[in-house]
Amino acid sequence: MEEYHKSASIEDIRDAEKFLEGKIEKTPLIHSRTLSQMFGAPIYLKLENFQKTGSFKSRGGLVKLSHLTDQEKASGVVASSAGNHAQGVAYAARISGVDAKIVMPTYTISAKINAVRQYGANVVLMGNSYAEAFAEAKRIAEQEKRCFIDGFNDRWIIAGQGTVGTEICRELPDVGNVIVPVGGGGLISGIAKAMKSINPDTKVYGVQSEKCDCVIQYQTDGKITGSRGFTIADGIAVQNPGDINLQMISEYVDKLVTVNDEQMAYALFKLLERHKILVEASGASPMAALMSGKIKLDGKKTVLVISGGNIDPLLLSKIIYRAMEVDLGLVRIQCKIPDRPGSLHKITSAISSSGANIFHAEVDNLSQDTPIGYQSIRFSINVRDREHLEILLDLLRNAGYPFSIVND
Repeated sequence: MEEYHKSASIEDIRDAEKFLEGKIEKTPLIHSRTLSQMFGAPIYLKLENFQKTGSFKSRGGLVKLSHLTDQEKASGVVASSAGNHAQGVAYAARISGVDAKIVMPTYTISAKINAVRQYGANVVLMGNSYAEAFAEAKRIAEQEKRCFIDGFNDRWIIAGQGTVGTEICRELPDVGNVIVPVGGGGLISGIAKAMKSINPDTKVYGVQSEKCDCVIQYQTDGKITGSRGFTIADGIAVQNPGDINLQMISEYVDKLVTVNDEQMAYALFKLLERHKILVEASGASPMAALMSGKIKLDGKKTVLVISGGNIDPLLLSKIIYRAMEVDLGLVRIQCKIPDRPGSLHKITSAISSSGANIFHAEVDNLSQDTPIGYQSIRFSINVRDREHLEILLDLLRNAGYPFSIVND
């Protein structure tokens, strides 16, 4: 059996930690008083969004490349990824002096492509899915004799990611629960191996997107049927977890749960609002699992592994907007007013007198349900809370124009 195609041992993980000294950030492990009060247990955040390249992936990438032979390094490496693994391998290759080629799906946003190029890797855009990019990377590996760097199903990748676990154990020896995002399984395999080797009583929980719960499918049915559709959590949207990872998860992980996109988006918003911490959807999945009541903590010290912070700014803006609606920070109101001078002023004056602020306004006179002689106007209005909203609605009623609250 090739050396890379074995389970990582605790010795591998400890060796990886020594090797990574000075090459990566020792990311913060912070205590959250707010979350601790919310969930009735001491809650800590392991902030891998502060890691090199914005995620934990640089750990495994560096360790993997350190185990390549001189000939393999001279031939270069290739990987496939739409995000964090791409950046992790590109960074590791630059640090290691190795030529890297990264295959990314054609839909990859420009910010992620540019980030990979800035680390010095050659980007190849190919395919409309990760599977097609993966196939192209494999083809390049064979044709150009490059070493293919798997994102998770590799002994040295797992060992590198496992250093997150040893860092947690060193800073919080009596940790009772660790909650980890799960995609292909490299991160949780390494963390779970570290945790169970150092403190066997620690519970390790994994969180998957309900749209892509392939590890749970395998554990439940003994087979993987694939994803169930699109998820905003691209960091854990893996359809084919590795065989090494499946074995290690079965052996060391206590429980797996799922969360949906809405739960991850709201958790992401709360981390940003309460802690000023920017995370990606997959990185917010442990918080989402807690907020949805999927995991019971029994009052024990609990670490949420915030796996990364590389989020599309446009997606972030949509999440913030939608979350503020959930919290009644923003409300959308649609009015139909006579198309004559003074009508709009009457409505905006009512909004202004309530102390609310108009965040956005749209006028649509062409909608089929707008009567002739009227204007259809949709306001996005910033309010403080429900009481403030009721004051606003009373003033709008007094203005005398029909309106409705829009939820779409």
